[in-house]
Amino acid sequence: MADTRSKGQDSLSEGGILSGCRIIVGVSGGIAAYKTPMLVRRLREAGAEVQAVMTANARQFVTATTLQAVSGRPVRDSLWDAAAEAAMGHIELARWADLIVIAPTTADTLSRLAAGRADDLLSTLRLASRAPVLLAPAMNNVMWDHPATRRNLRRLTEDGCTILGPDSGPQACGETGPGRMQEPEALFAAVRDCCLSIPSWGSLATPVRSTPHLDGLRGKKFLITAGPTREAIDPVRYISNESSGKQGYALASAALRVGGEVTLISGPVNIAPPVGAKTISVTTAQQMNDAVQAQLPATDIFIGVAAVADYRPAEKKDQKIKKLPGGEKGLRLLLVENPDIIAGVSSSQNRPFVVGFAAETQDALRNAREKRKRKGMDMIVVNDVANPDIGFNSEENAVAVIWHGGEEKLPQSSKAQLAEWIIDRIATCYVDQLAPANPESVAE
Repeated sequence: MADTRSKGQDSLSEGGILSGCRIIVGVSGGIAAYKTPMLVRRLREAGAEVQAVMTANARQFVTATTLQAVSGRPVRDSLWDAAAEAAMGHIELARWADLIVIAPTTADTLSRLAAGRADDLLSTLRLASRAPVLLAPAMNNVMWDHPATRRNLRRLTEDGCTILGPDSGPQACGETGPGRMQEPEALFAAVRDCCLSIPSWGSLATPVRSTPHLDGLRGKKFLITAGPTREAIDPVRYISNESSGKQGYALASAALRVGGEVTLISGPVNIAPPVGAKTISVTTAQQMNDAVQAQLPATDIFIGVAAVADYRPAEKKDQKIKKLPGGEKGLRLLLVENPDIIAGVSSSQNRPFVVGFAAETQDALRNAREKRKRKGMDMIVVNDVANPDIGFNSEENAVAVIWHGGEEKLPQSSKAQLAEWIIDRIATCYVDQLAPANPESVAE
């Protein structure tokens, strides 16, 4: 098949950000397949050329007619389709693709891909293509937690596949937990960012710096905090914040992709931990601080992304606090300061390279510059959470990265893409400028 492509051809939107990018969207047999046509439509609206490929079981959950309507192409579902093979053989189709995304990826499909099976069209395309592969798992939470599934995910990650999600929440089986396929908009953002990083056709509006220093992160031990903390008032009430943990988890995934060894200390979130990371779950700021201090001696790079509560109630009531008698209004709480986790890491013996995050609502850059110096951080990442479209609970963010001798604004992008950029900047500073042995980073 000739490798000619017309930018915007066969798309709903001429000149979209993904114009000309050729994407195979694989669909396996899970209830989450009802979301896949929405993903396909978003990709075509962005200008991508999309070829849907279904497994036999996928036909039980979504029709080929629906996928053909949103993709603009006849759906492929068999190695034995003589007409399709005559027009575009499966090997040619594998060569045609710039990217393969499988959504949903069921537990069975994960197993078959991890084993290197090639007994249907979708699994064969994955083996026959050198294109990046993105997998969006979707399954019951017990299946997701099963050792066999974790083993398959590790194998696929080692093979170079990128795992997207899953999310946590109510499931079709009536249970609640990790295993929900990510929503179409989140998947679209991840697919978009992957497409834009493919040098054969894509180009970023703000290019990612290509750096040889990423190899310097291989084998380094990352300690990353993520999510909110909860400070109990009584058995049913607590003080917390809007952090979703998405940016911290995205950074953990990005650190794993450059060969880092990652320990993730997480407050309460509804996200499945990245495959390959050692995850420690905590609730309070004190618990997070204790966990950080316990892991610190073996840490090369610390990234404090968690939104840690500055204060906690001086006393947690053993029973639920009742309304005051006699119609009296108001309730007074005495708050005490929580430990400053990042300052503690920065002042520790044999300190690691220290990266902090700051959420500001005004004078973001000035406040972040001052905070970096005051707390002895090597680098700080700041975002303006006054913007309701980015930051907490959003799939996207826009940040500025500040280090000794430089700063850079990163444009609004998905949190996964920002994580890749931030890891790139950390690599540059860690290796060349602000390695822990350099006293300049703590002597300002």
